[in-house]
Amino acid sequence: MTDTSGFYFQSYQEWREALTVRCKIDLTPDYARSRIAALRDPSDKATQDFAATYGDAYLQQVIQWFEQAERA
Repeated sequence: MTDTSGFYFQSYQEWREALTVRCKIDLTPDYARSRIAALRDPSDKATQDFAATYGDAYLQQVIQWFEQAERA
């Protein structure tokens, strides 16, 4: 199991609230799909920066949260 203690957000609810309430992002399935595609693209500069800053494990966690949001 991955140690998530160093992650910025500890749960899907925390992450979702930050995006939808604090950042006022409309977390639609289309938006989630676009973010999943970008985060899975290793040539995307923002994805490279994200992975360098937060690590691959957190990148994968965020992708999973976007996948969960897509299904919601």
